[in-house]
Amino acid sequence: MTAPPAASGKKPLLALTPGSRVRVRSAGPDESALDSVGRFRGLVSIGGDNALAIELEGPPAEEQGRLRLVPVPALLAVDILEAAKPEEEKRADPTESAQGYFR
Repeated sequence: MTAPPAASGKKPLLALTPGSRVRVRSAGPDESALDSVGRFRGLVSIGGDNALAIELEGPPAEEQGRLRLVPVPALLAVDILEAAKPEEEKRADPTESAQGYFR
């Protein structure tokens, strides 16, 4: 998937955002590769290791909606099939939270 160049001539920022449709190829059992296709839900930390959380699409039908955690060290490739727009980070106005504290 190629993104069009930005108006300023710079390449657009690339980010794996929650909600993006991805195909993840990872190390599987017996030196085989495991393909996972679905929606990226985020990064999860398990016992000090990070993993990608993928909500599977199926087939087979029993995998539809199942969450698969793929450890980062097991990743072989990540294809972004459909990128989701990043949500704007919502930050609280510091003056609003301080009003009740200082009277």
